[in-house]
Parts: sequence; structure tokens; C-alpha cells
Amino acid sequence: MDNRVVVTGIGIVSPLGLDVSTTWQGLVDGKSGVDYITLFDTGGFDVKIAAEVKGFDPLQYIDRKRARHTDRFTQFAIAASLEAAAVARLKIDSSNGYEVGVIIGSGMGGLTTLSQQLEVLFKEGPSRVSPFLIPTMISNIASGQVSIHLGAKGPNYNVASACASGGHAIGNAFNLIRQGCAEVIIAGGSEAVITPIAIAGFANMKALSTRNDDPKKASRPFDAERNGFVMGEGAAVLVLESLDFALNREAPIIAELVGCGATSDAYHITEPPESGEHIERAMRLALQQAHLTARDIDCINAHGTSTLYNDLCETKAIKSVFAEQAYSVPVSSTKSMTAHMLGAAGAI
Repeated sequence: MDNRVVVTGIGIVSPLGLDVSTTWQGLVDGKSGVDYITLFDTGGFDVKIAAEVKGFDPLQYIDRKRARHTDRFTQFAIAASLEAAAVARLKIDSSNGYEVGVIIGSGMGGLTTLSQQLEVLFKEGPSRVSPFLIPTMISNIASGQVSIHLGAKGPNYNVASACASGGHAIGNAFNLIRQGCAEVIIAGGSEAVITPIAIAGFANMKALSTRNDDPKKASRPFDAERNGFVMGEGAAVLVLESLDFALNREAPIIAELVGCGATSDAYHITEPPESGEHIERAMRLALQQAHLTARDIDCINAHGTSTLYNDLCETKAIKSVFAEQAYSVPVSSTKSMTAHMLGAAGAI
């Protein structure tokens, strides 16, 4: 019999706040985290807006030495994981270290560090490139650093599947716990790529909103006047554990995770098929695994990127799965407030 899987901890670093309560209040208040970019000079850029994490000080979570050798996305992941572990009242030591795993997804890894070190290479030569470049930029390092910081010695890896990374990390953790491969997994996603190269690359794909005159209303999923997504950053992490393990240690149980589904459209590198059949299939798989029907669902938090093709195919998929109920069940996209946190999007 499969293990039941519960959520016992949540941690968030987002454009709305540096913890769960501040972020949640921002969502409830309909606050937008989008503003003008301050992390670099946007002169010459068509896109001048993003949803930055403001006021983040890594020294509140890690020592100065570790902060110097960790990318911003890793620092976010550590901060969110520490909050999640505290909420879950999860103490990791020699008695249970191998029962706790970490899976932190990231679509692009330490792009900030890579960009900085490329400048060093071109300006000062190869001998000046940091020997910490590789272990600072690789996309699995957030998961690795979280495990080192917390002492988690169970399954440890990252998932890199673009903006599905955080969702896939949680789905993988869910299945590992169900199958008895781990008792607890700290799972989620982290991203920090508000950098010149990333903004230029996405902008030249014509994927980003250029609503520079009105940043707060630039990220507008499902709106007729949307003109692209807005880049965000941050991390979101859950502590997932088997129900029995949680009950035995008297952990606070926030929710139960009962199903997930994963598919691929096998269609195009950026453009989804208009039919939305791949999204429909994933939702049906999740319902099937959960032993639920569409009528049991009370709320849908859509991917809702604020791009024409995504919003179109996602709407079609929801209507296909939910039929007439699609017109009454609440559908929202929190990207209107957090913007698109890329590898952390599915987790938040």
C-alpha cells in the first residue's frame, strides 16, 4: 500500500516578501511585486521591469564565507528551506539524516555567477576566473547546499525542466515518499536570473512584457491586453513527509498531497500546441492518481504566464477537463503578483 504524503512545512522568498506570511498577505491584498529593475542598468534594454526580491540579506541565513561562494538562487533556496524546516519543526541529526532528502528544482541555476565570471574572463584572463565558479553555478548546487546546511542525507538532486522545475521537484518527492524511498523530502524550486543576459535573451524571443510605463499592471494573465510575461525571482520550498512519520513525531500537518500528473507536448521548443491536450492529460492523470473527479476541485491556480499561447491552451485544457464547472470553479494565476519565477514558479 502506498504511503500517504503530507505537507508539514512551507518556506518562501518572493518578490512580495521574505517569508510565507508576508508573501501570503501580499497575495491576499492583490499586491504586485513588479517594478523597475535595480539589479543592473537597463539602459539600451527594451525591457526595464521585473519582480525582484527586495531587502534580502544572505547573512541572515548563512555565514559570510558561504555567502561569498553561493549564487543568489542558492541563497534563496537555503532561506526558504530553513523557514520550511522551522515551520515543520523538523530536527535533522545523526538519528534521522538518511531519512530526509532534498530536491530543489532550478531552470537556469547560477546564471548570475556565470555572467559575472565571464566578465572576469574577458577582462582579466582565464587565471582570474574563480575556482568556485563550477560548484557555485551548477543547477544542483542549491539542493546540495541545503542538504549540507541542514544535514539531510537522503535522496538529493535537482530537477531542470524550465518553469516546470519546481512542480516536478515536488511531484518527484511525492512519488518517492509514496513508494517508501524516503520519509521526508524538502522539495521546491529556486531561481535568480534577473541579469542582463537573461533579460536580453527572453526579450529578444519576444516573450517579455514591455509595459515599462505601468510595471504594476504588466503581469496580467488571461487579460486581453497582456503582452508577455514578467521575469521574477525567488524560492518556494515544502517539507513533504509520509503521514505515519509526521504523526509519530507530532508534526503540524498543513495539507495532504494526493496526486500529480506529468506530460510533454512534444511539439515545439517554446510554443505550446493550441489544443492544450498535454495540459488536459496531466490534469486527468493527477485526478486519477488522487482518486478524485473534476467536481471535487474547488480552486485552480493556473500556470497563467500572461503570454497569449499559454493562456489560450491552458484555458482550453481547463474547459475540456472541467466542462461546465470551468465557468464556476475559481481560476487564478499568482504570477499577476509574483511575476514568473521560472524554476520556482511551480513550487510557489
